[in-house]
Amino acid sequence: MTKLKPSVIDALSDMICGDNPPKNFPYRSTSFLTSFFRGIDLDYRHEAPWRSKWVANVLEELNKKPSLEPDFPSPELKRVIEHLLDPTNFIDLNHERAIEQVNQLLKSQNLIVEKDKNTGNVTLCKVIDGFISTSINIKEVKTVITFSPSVFTIPKRSVVNNLVSVMMPFDMKFDKVLETIKAACSNVNMQCSRVDDLWNNSTIIQDIFELIYCSSIVIVDFSGKNSNVFYEAGIAHTLGKNVIPITQNIEDIPFDLRHHRVLKYLKNSEGLQELKQGIENRLNI
Repeated sequence: MTKLKPSVIDALSDMICGDNPPKNFPYRSTSFLTSFFRGIDLDYRHEAPWRSKWVANVLEELNKKPSLEPDFPSPELKRVIEHLLDPTNFIDLNHERAIEQVNQLLKSQNLIVEKDKNTGNVTLCKVIDGFISTSINIKEVKTVITFSPSVFTIPKRSVVNNLVSVMMPFDMKFDKVLETIKAACSNVNMQCSRVDDLWNNSTIIQDIFELIYCSSIVIVDFSGKNSNVFYEAGIAHTLGKNVIPITQNIEDIPFDLRHHRVLKYLKNSEGLQELKQGIENRLNI
């Protein structure tokens, strides 16, 4: 078991809070600190007056937990470090600089985070005699769910790597938003579809399921708290899709999803232009 040094714990705490320069990490207020930990199934609720000190105490507690492998942090602490560098948190920030900062911090512990070029996700690894070991990944137990839905039929089509699906209310007020999303996808050579572009099945819910199933990325507009959109977002998350949440009002995002980075936009020309740029940035990660 590797215990992280107090100085490393303190620095990680500042990164999670988004405090202190350089500003490579998003700022997290009290509610977002709670969401940060609950987003990786760690039931901690921030109620203390000092954010950074509270986070450091949580990390120290996780630092004392047993490890699955010698010279490696506990699985809980590993999840925290990897979640800290979740690419969805870096829409307006430099992900590479954040990774460099974490790696500089972990160097003294013979640890390093490696970035997956396809997904942007990082994996914490250990360095042994100058070589990076990812053996910890082999020992981790991951639960795989096999299910047979009763409401939907599993499509025979496979996932289309460059297909982006859009889940949003069917309302003319969102036409400009949809045009903006499609333009952003086109600019990065991605296909973009909403369910009304299709008619493959006799029921619309099957078309929706098939579109989400075959997409690699799902953009979900939570504006207006539309119940159908919430349902579709649940399908996308259950299928393990990369979901990009957008909204005109942050209060429309359910609390359980607020630990995800959200693209908030205004429905004017300037706001839609910013939305287009934000989506392009996310699709390029």
